[in-house]
Amino acid sequence: MRARLAVCGNVALDVINGGTPTVGGGPYHCGAGLRLLERPSFVVARLAPEDRPLLVPPLAALGVPLRLLDAEQTASFGLNYDGETRSTEILAIGDPWRPEDAAALGRTEWVHVAPLMQTDVPPETLGALARDRRISYDGQGLVRAAELGPVRMSSTYDPDVLRHITFLKLAEEEALAILPQIDEGAVFALGVPEVVVTYGSEGSVVYAGGASTHVPCHPILGVDLTGCGDAFGVGYLAARSDGLAPVAAARRATALVSLFLSMRKRRR
Repeated sequence: MRARLAVCGNVALDVINGGTPTVGGGPYHCGAGLRLLERPSFVVARLAPEDRPLLVPPLAALGVPLRLLDAEQTASFGLNYDGETRSTEILAIGDPWRPEDAAALGRTEWVHVAPLMQTDVPPETLGALARDRRISYDGQGLVRAAELGPVRMSSTYDPDVLRHITFLKLAEEEALAILPQIDEGAVFALGVPEVVVTYGSEGSVVYAGGASTHVPCHPILGVDLTGCGDAFGVGYLAARSDGLAPVAAARRATALVSLFLSMRKRRR
């Protein structure tokens, strides 16, 4: 039987290009990826009770089992796209996760942690999540300063976070925020066993086992790119849980993102 996966993170209220608020955040976009993978999995999501009528129905419609945790405030973002270029504004900061929240994951061994900003999952909580589990982690949690207004990438993060992570996904701008340059020396110095740096339509580079490997992709144009990183992260972890090596896992994750975007384009 294939390994069961879990995703945990704060749900977000997203306002895309000034439109009507809609569901966003790792729980939703990772859930969409898990639906395409059609494998045993579940999502643990945190949001404010007053936002459940708007946000829970689209989460539930994904068909992935859902566990909800209450928050005092749901995170919210304003997202504006110009091609592959995205500008993001933080409209509301979600609640941080606590160590006791790890109990909601049960005995799951493979977990994708999808923070939206630096305060979402403190090191002590990540340590609790990582007990007897393999953790993949989205780099937004390392670099996004938790402050209202335009998103600011911070180079200051708690290095204790990294010791709990098996796989780290960094977008190019996130990697540039914390590394002197993006090369093998700088990436391997982080001490994370597997790191993937994504470059949008130019694919990704996998850093694992003392080597780096470029993984190309086939760009899909004219579609909203929100959630691509989430789909990549959960696709990579799913592939690793199936026993694939890091580069093969990145190739499968890349294919999942292509499917993720193709399905979105068909619905337009």
